[in-house]
Amino acid sequence: MIAIVRIKGQIGINKDVKETLHRMKIRRKYACTVIEPTKVDLGMIKKVRSFVSYGEISKETYEKLVKSRGKKDETGKLKPFFRLHPPRGGAKTKFHYPQGILGENKEMDKLIGRMI
Repeated sequence: MIAIVRIKGQIGINKDVKETLHRMKIRRKYACTVIEPTKVDLGMIKKVRSFVSYGEISKETYEKLVKSRGKKDETGKLKPFFRLHPPRGGAKTKFHYPQGILGENKEMDKLIGRMI
């Protein structure tokens, strides 16, 4: 499973990137979605990698995310995104991994743990 967390806001982004973020259900800052990657999803991630942090997460982290931040909609189904807090201890949002948290992040479990 791949978790995708939006790090940057909406100001000054391209229209195509904004539409891609909307299709991925991460419309706000610090919104997270978890997907099983397909070829289409990987192309969408590649397009928005300067605005999000993404990487593999463990099953335990996913269960913790659903337990603490999961919400259900009117039909009783789990919503396809999670609203998270800003990371505790701060984060460098102007740089790509390993200097900052943007792009492919090898430590997504730690980042999500700081944001729950």
